[in-house]
Amino acid sequence: MSNNKKKISLDDIFNDDEFGLLDSTAKTSNVKTADQRLVDSFEEINAFVDKNNREPNTSSMSEYGLLARLKNIRENEQQKISLKPYDRHNLLGVVEMPKTSIDDILNDDEFGLLEPDSDLSIFKYKHISKEEEREKADFIAQRKPLKEPEFKLYEAIFQKVHQEIKEGKRRLLPFTSIEKNLHAGNFYILDGIMLLLKSADLEEKLRGKMSGNRVHVDGRTLTIFENGTYSNMLYRSLGKQIQKIGKLITNTHEGINNELYVNAGMVMKEDIPTGWIYILETKSVHPEILKIKNLYKIGFTSTPVVERVKNVKNEATFLYADVKNIQARKIYNRNADKLELLLHRFFAEVCLNVDIEIIQGKRITPREWFVVPFEEIERAIELILNEQIINYKYDRLTEKIVLK
Repeated sequence: MSNNKKKISLDDIFNDDEFGLLDSTAKTSNVKTADQRLVDSFEEINAFVDKNNREPNTSSMSEYGLLARLKNIRENEQQKISLKPYDRHNLLGVVEMPKTSIDDILNDDEFGLLEPDSDLSIFKYKHISKEEEREKADFIAQRKPLKEPEFKLYEAIFQKVHQEIKEGKRRLLPFTSIEKNLHAGNFYILDGIMLLLKSADLEEKLRGKMSGNRVHVDGRTLTIFENGTYSNMLYRSLGKQIQKIGKLITNTHEGINNELYVNAGMVMKEDIPTGWIYILETKSVHPEILKIKNLYKIGFTSTPVVERVKNVKNEATFLYADVKNIQARKIYNRNADKLELLLHRFFAEVCLNVDIEIIQGKRITPREWFVVPFEEIERAIELILNEQIINYKYDRLTEKIVLK
């Protein structure tokens, strides 16, 4: 008897799946990885070139954000390697792609899948703490867009800093310590984006540890990003983010008249501390003083500010009253008091000019107190550090720094 029954192969079995039992749909996740975010960021630049047939330039704030992003990618070899497969407009030029061997694949076991003794429990979160999650959420949630007129000044400053980096006047260095490296008025790179820490409202806080209590500083910042956004995220949260995925940018050593040198937080052994620039607020209860708003003392001291302001209530230059330390910036190397002199000269028009009796015949005629908003003092310091102060003046009517 002949066997006419057709033999069934594996292909026949898989193709004869009437009810779709063998269909498999990969699960998708809405959570983007860092690589996916990088690709999405680069695709925005590709989309711009698709639409305009050119690279973004500095003609508008939105274009400048894309241009800054492209520049940062071009300066990052690892990002260029990751993005070259998506570079349909050849924006990244020639990129030398690494050769991958079997050993590379086996050694690159990020999730420990090739380790038989690994703990693969899905119920344990080893690498993410609740504190880090809160810091990341705070970091993301705080960014808001700046209005274009407000960003115009910062846009020019960011462009100048990029140029100074290109010319070698500034360098990118590792960010190793929040206390040593994170200072108001300095520039940083965070996840490929340049930022300016404009100001920080800091205060000492007591933090409990198993080994005992520890005091550290924290508070809200005003941070300006080169993509036209700003943030008031916490000082320490910002510092931790820069430590993870950022760099510090050193200040240029060329100050006003080539004499001003303010260190950018990276203090070397050969650097010599020469003093502190401080901004103080009076605690005077004298009626003539109380009615003056935005009254600050700008000064220089060769000793720590805490030591300098002890018993100041007995000194005429401090209005015979205690003071509140608003900000102190440590200065290094030659002619550090130039910053104080330049600030006094810049705000000379609003120098406090009074002659009043404080107590029992004691009269004062102070010369280091200025009636000016704190934010404008901070802005003046930034303009001095970026060598642009000569293009600006202080308008006492609007209480703003304006172009000449």
